[in-house]
Amino acid sequence: MEIQELKALIKESIREVLREERLLLCKSLVPYISNEEQAEIEAEFGSPSDYKAEELVDMTHWVKYGSQISQGSN
Repeated sequence: MEIQELKALIKESIREVLREERLLLCKSLVPYISNEEQAEIEAEFGSPSDYKAEELVDMTHWVKYGSQISQGSN
């Protein structure tokens, strides 16, 4: 295995570990709420299905890769 291939493999492995750790951090930072609290939130704001797609921001890419949040549809 050449040095460049080894470097690429190490870089990708480190990226993968960092991505997993970022997801774990995000998960640990999301607060727990009870069913009662969830019902209050839904009563005040509705559920995601009540909103048009243009009103929502998909944060999947940001959570996975840590780049800017996309405001348009991808």
